[in-house]
Amino acid sequence: MIFLELVLQNFGPYSGKQVINLNPKNDEENSHPIILLGGMNGGGKTTLMDAIRLALYGPRAQCSTRGNLSYSDFLNQCVNNKIDPVADTRIELLFEHIENDKPIKYRVVRSWTKNPKDGKDTLGILGDSDTWPDALVNIWDEYIENLLPLGISNLFLFDGEQVKELAEQETPPPVVVDAIRGLLGLELADRLAVDLDILVNRKLKEVVNSKDLANLEEIETRLTQQQEDYQTTEEKVEILKNQVEELEQKQQEAFDKFISEGGKIAAERNQLELQQSTKTAEIEQVRQSMCELAADVLPLALIPYLLNQAQAQGEKEFRHQQVQISKDLLIERDQRLLTWLNQVEISPIEVEKIQSFLIQDVDSLYAKTIQTEAPWLLADDETLSQLDNLIYHLQNSKLSAKEKLAILRNKEEEIHTLERQVQTAAAPEDYTKLRQALEAAQNQVVEAKTNYETIRRRLAELETIIAKSKRELSDYTVENIKHKNSEHIITSAAKVQNTLKIFREKLTLRKLNKLEEEVKNCFLYLLHKSDLVHRITIDTKTFSLLLYDLNGKPVPKHRLSAGEKQLLAIAFLWGLAKVSGHRLPVAIDTPLGRLDSSHRSNLVERYFPSASHQVILLSTDTEIGKKEVETLRENEAIAREYLLKYDSSTRQTTIQPGYFW
Repeated sequence: MIFLELVLQNFGPYSGKQVINLNPKNDEENSHPIILLGGMNGGGKTTLMDAIRLALYGPRAQCSTRGNLSYSDFLNQCVNNKIDPVADTRIELLFEHIENDKPIKYRVVRSWTKNPKDGKDTLGILGDSDTWPDALVNIWDEYIENLLPLGISNLFLFDGEQVKELAEQETPPPVVVDAIRGLLGLELADRLAVDLDILVNRKLKEVVNSKDLANLEEIETRLTQQQEDYQTTEEKVEILKNQVEELEQKQQEAFDKFISEGGKIAAERNQLELQQSTKTAEIEQVRQSMCELAADVLPLALIPYLLNQAQAQGEKEFRHQQVQISKDLLIERDQRLLTWLNQVEISPIEVEKIQSFLIQDVDSLYAKTIQTEAPWLLADDETLSQLDNLIYHLQNSKLSAKEKLAILRNKEEEIHTLERQVQTAAAPEDYTKLRQALEAAQNQVVEAKTNYETIRRRLAELETIIAKSKRELSDYTVENIKHKNSEHIITSAAKVQNTLKIFREKLTLRKLNKLEEEVKNCFLYLLHKSDLVHRITIDTKTFSLLLYDLNGKPVPKHRLSAGEKQLLAIAFLWGLAKVSGHRLPVAIDTPLGRLDSSHRSNLVERYFPSASHQVILLSTDTEIGKKEVETLRENEAIAREYLLKYDSSTRQTTIQPGYFW
């Protein structure tokens, strides 16, 4: 059997029509087993697995999100929440299998709308000739049981949670136990034993005398009444369980209302008001500091242009004074030079030339510093220094004022927040009502749980009473009812029951021996510690695994690491699939779990390519990462790769070619 194509239309997070090619064959000659689908948690991987199960088994499908929902409610839950309520939701699964030595293709189609009619979907089977074989639709449950029985489907369609549960528990979970029993053929033997009991009871009724018949019928009537009581009590248990869940939901709603309508804030009102007073005092301190700044130089920040202009003018006049002083000094020096020259023996003409040169030189030196306007500030050095200090101090005051304004705004915002919280707080009388409603809801939950436990204990008592009545019926028929005409049937039935018991034991041992060898070989093949386990046995009653080392000593399961336990669980499922003799696809959701790098590498290189002729892997980017996917590509194990792209804003998933890398 090979899955060729999966079509989803408005199913779960998959809006519109989306098609996944699952064919492991790239062409007629090349085939690679793995179909790799990557997606983040919550992106729709488990939904794909549920779609395959739902397409194959319909109302009998063991889907992960169904829980205790009715089939109608489950179908409603699967409808994409963004589509028109009258639009169709549809699943199509195309697969191929060998029938009468010929490959046959069937397309299983299930479609429904929101609130489906009669609480069911519409099933259609499309054959090779694009026709709808109505006869096959009517017997589809029996037909798929021959191809992929529901009892063993979990050996081929499983997820990481199933592996985790199997790895952690000492005995396999019920779903795996049922698969093992179906695999070993024990269900048929159990059914035969029940049929023999029915036959014996029927023959006993035919031959007993009136008194014996009355006693027998009285026991059977009592047993029937007890079984009816058991059924009624079981229904009450279910009703009370649902009631507990509903009351717990109401309790949560009461708690949410208590919080949303100010109950919690009202309980904290005094603390909020104290915080509000503290913040107000802090604001007053900040305002006092700002008043002190305003009483100092800060008002001068209103005339920054005038201050800058005065500072610039003072510097300009100061420079001009310095230039004038230096010019006067040079003129005095030149005058002394000319006086000296007149005293020495130099002609007046030469002295005149020197004087002319000195005048021109001074004029050229100070030509650029001639003041075009008359000085008006007339500030001395000390005044200019005070002006510089004042401007510097003003800058610091402005920065300080900005910081205090920011602090003031933050404090005021905090006070506004506290005021809003206090305003949303319930009034004392409303708070009392909210608290009383919450306490009443809590008391109802406690009372409902008490009733539930009482009825559940009654159910256990009825189980004991029914078992006792069955033993009484059995003892009565065996010890007190004898008749020559039925003696052969009763004796033969007892012999058959003993033979059937021996047959079940031998059948179990024979198949379990084969299963033990397969599980051991698979485990050692996946494990990098080849000397850890030498032999694996399976308990004939609980089907739990027992490990032994080379010396024949038991290896406690708790000695295994978390990764080794998970590999053992995978080896168990792999061995069961091999022993089943069914050539079926394997689909694995979140496959790697808590494996370390070496175990992860063994699983990627050894298990995935060999698990089946078709292996559908649904993985996150942390399970099958870049290294693992490159290894699978190098080994030419991957036929197709897809990425489940989830948009958190629309809560929709689209299927795109390619993987994360």
